[in-house]
Amino acid sequence: MKISPKLSSALKSETATRGVQVAAAAIAIGLIFWRLQFSTDAICCGDFDGYYHVKWSRLLWEGLRNRAFPPIFTWLPLTTLNPKDYVDHHFLFHIFQIPFTFGDARLGSKIASVVFASLAVLSCYWFLVHHRIRYVLVWLVALLACSSPFLYRLNMAKAPPFAIIYLIAGIYLLFKKKYWLLGPLAFIFTLTYDMFVLLILGVFIWVAVIGWTERRFEWRPIAWVLVGTAAGFIINPYFPKNLHLFYQHLRIKLVPSDFSTKVGQEWYPYDSWEFIGNSLVACIAMLVGYIAFDPSDRKRANHPLFFLIFSTALMIMTARWKRIAEYWPPFAVMFSAFALQPWLVGARSALTGLPTDLLEELQPFLDRKEPGPEPIAEDRSELVRIIVAAVIAVLLGVVLAFNLRATANDIRKSKPHDYYRAGAEWMRANVTPAQIVFNTEWDDFPRLFYYDPSHKYVSGLDPTYLYDRDSALSKLYDRITAGDEEDPGPLIRDRFGARFVFTDNAHDNFFDNAKESGWFEIVYEDSECTILKIRDQKGEPTPELPESGLINDGQEPLPDEEPQNERP
Repeated sequence: MKISPKLSSALKSETATRGVQVAAAAIAIGLIFWRLQFSTDAICCGDFDGYYHVKWSRLLWEGLRNRAFPPIFTWLPLTTLNPKDYVDHHFLFHIFQIPFTFGDARLGSKIASVVFASLAVLSCYWFLVHHRIRYVLVWLVALLACSSPFLYRLNMAKAPPFAIIYLIAGIYLLFKKKYWLLGPLAFIFTLTYDMFVLLILGVFIWVAVIGWTERRFEWRPIAWVLVGTAAGFIINPYFPKNLHLFYQHLRIKLVPSDFSTKVGQEWYPYDSWEFIGNSLVACIAMLVGYIAFDPSDRKRANHPLFFLIFSTALMIMTARWKRIAEYWPPFAVMFSAFALQPWLVGARSALTGLPTDLLEELQPFLDRKEPGPEPIAEDRSELVRIIVAAVIAVLLGVVLAFNLRATANDIRKSKPHDYYRAGAEWMRANVTPAQIVFNTEWDDFPRLFYYDPSHKYVSGLDPTYLYDRDSALSKLYDRITAGDEEDPGPLIRDRFGARFVFTDNAHDNFFDNAKESGWFEIVYEDSECTILKIRDQKGEPTPELPESGLINDGQEPLPDEEPQNERP
């Protein structure tokens, strides 16, 4: 179809306008995430996993330079992440993070988090702009205000922002029916993060939607996404061990009852009021979308219907697992945007009988009026819509301001960057390298790995890794750290192969047992952590530390230890 010069010029103007909108949104989104990320000096936030990710990214780079790629992971030998079975299920994420690891790794990780989180939100906004959703700036504010956990979790130095970007790319390909590109996308997604299952879910939902709207079975997207996923598993430096780790994640985490061992808080459900209060805009968006959705025009209902099913599935998952909180809220907003679009455009006309593809091209011009007198009712209708949109934008702005303040305060409560640094560096300088250290809290591992990579640790990254390798050992670990074993010294020495214990100062029951048992001596203590050494023979109960809080200052080697003149 030949396009007239006038229409061509209008299309170019429309493209330029959309480019300006996306660029302005990128700046606003970037500033918001910069402010949130730098509310703390630590690698954000809540848990310590970002320290593991940036450290491992750096080690991957060093492995590439030294032609030892991927490097051997030696730090959790008692778990399924032992040197023989280790799998990096965030492989491409760590590769993408490498350019940010040069120089100050802490600063690089924080900048990477800002960039990745901003791109995730921007991809959602771009998708709305691309589909010419009315009042798109209002939807931008809605995306940013949709949920405080969404803002918080996107600031973590983890892979979820890439999952959002890949999902948006996948939905774009589905809507454009460019199914063969789902293969490369699924391949990259699988190598980046194990939430590629959401892309597979989206594809099956789309096939069901096409079956309902077009009354046919569209098999191609299923074939391409499964081929790409299989390639991501097979063309992988960790194949076939990655298949076992993926099965392990599914088996332990996707259970209807309670978990077989203690896991991170992100795998537990929200309280009902907490769920609603934290994601009020997303909840309202879902409600509005349900009310506005109109299935009567079957062929043109495919986009909103897809978002209805997909966002509902994500909402149910979020109610079960907190960790889905970074996925559901933006898709709830997009569902509402697509469901409301016919009402925002105005009354349907005879033009709705045109083919869908032609309507999409003409959409920017359907609301434009020719010069001359305009019906008063039409003017009033558009004016009402503009006023309502402005009021909603103001209300969303208030919610956004509240969420930003609350999220910044939550991030500010993160442990400071130097937390555990002194204790870890003391071990690095005074304890023989390559020994196993018994860490009493599995989620302390990332910081210990970051500050003291010269030692190995008992449990880390996820307690299920120890449980899956040796459930009896995992249960013993839980009993010891909970203070249920009154004489833990010989058990730690003989069952875990550790002579040193690194503990935070919150494990009072364990610490009391250790002191009273006569097997331990405190070799280091500060306000954040305590390091104990298991004696060769049982002795008297451990005395209290002097006021200085430090028994060995690192100037003299410990008994039975080799002097360490230089840190490894």
